[in-house]
Amino acid sequence: MSVCMKQALLFVFSAVIFMSAVCPCAEVSAAELDIDAKSCILMEMTTGTVLYEYNADEALPPASVTKIMTILIVMDAIDDGMISSDDIVTVSANAASMGGSQVYLEAGEEMSVGELLKCVIIASANDAAVALAEYVSGSESAFVERMNERAAGLGMTNTHFVNTNGLDDSPDAENHLTSARDIAIMSCELMTKHPEVTEYTTVWMDTIRNGEFGLTNTNRLIRFYRGATGLKTGSTSKAGFCISATAERDGMQLVAVIMGSPTRDVRNEAAKTLLDYGYANYSLYTSNGGEGENIAVTGGKADTAATEYASFSCVLGKGKAASVTEEITINKSAAAPLSVGDVVGEVTYTLDGEVIGSVPVTVSESVERIGYLDIIYRMFLSLIGKYSPSA
Repeated sequence: MSVCMKQALLFVFSAVIFMSAVCPCAEVSAAELDIDAKSCILMEMTTGTVLYEYNADEALPPASVTKIMTILIVMDAIDDGMISSDDIVTVSANAASMGGSQVYLEAGEEMSVGELLKCVIIASANDAAVALAEYVSGSESAFVERMNERAAGLGMTNTHFVNTNGLDDSPDAENHLTSARDIAIMSCELMTKHPEVTEYTTVWMDTIRNGEFGLTNTNRLIRFYRGATGLKTGSTSKAGFCISATAERDGMQLVAVIMGSPTRDVRNEAAKTLLDYGYANYSLYTSNGGEGENIAVTGGKADTAATEYASFSCVLGKGKAASVTEEITINKSAAAPLSVGDVVGEVTYTLDGEVIGSVPVTVSESVERIGYLDIIYRMFLSLIGKYSPSA
């Protein structure tokens, strides 16, 4: 079997600094997996490594899988302090008028952002999605602009959103399209940037309105697939049956996207097939970052500088992680001035004699160039026996 390298766009997370790499993966042809769908992809979420794909870049109607981006925008707004999950939203007549999957919101009804999110994520409520959009951006159209801007920022090149919920029975919704790869990208962004979303996505059954209205998760994998963590289903006559299914086992997070399956059960089995394939054949190797040795600094106000390196993650064939070797190479010295982030070395990761990735060793504290007066002052301290080279 030949060797390939597949990598999706890199994701930059504000809270965590890391370096990831795509490692050799076994190539699989479409015929080897029984996937009844127009399009599909299997991606490891930390590194963006694509483990399997079929027609993954065709722009197709996504139905309610659209709501992944809606949820992402709302979670971003909560994180940024624009809104709170405890904020009370007054439902508009427009939001209450949404058909399809809904929780039958009434115009003027009040519900918290958190409860509305629960309705969107668990029950795929179209009315709740619009209510949230209007609360965050003032109107659904303004919110959709943010959805498309966020998609562009993530490199989702085959995506154009028209609404927040994926309803595609109106003429303007003909251009409401995305691809399996783009769905995987936004799924990774949501699940890694906002891991707290699993408080909703892993719930099988819940209630709203003080227990008077029941919610059942549209994603049956939450109940029947080991390690399932989410994420979102969708179906219309135009889109067929779609899903972005996420799971975690042994520290490896996968997302399987299925678009255009003929039935709900076929869609679910296809997602399980992809996830099973990933967990049976691959594992995630991770080396934590840390502190490197101090390096000598010439011509600086300090004689040494601390160093550090980021963590490294790579998808490998099952059982290969134990064979990875790590080698740290750091320069013995560097000339001032030095700034945080200046590269002074490298950590190299090797498997069976082949380099599978590397991360830079960088300076973790700035060192200014020494001036004439500083030199005089050092000479004075030396004369009186009080100069310490490590100062």
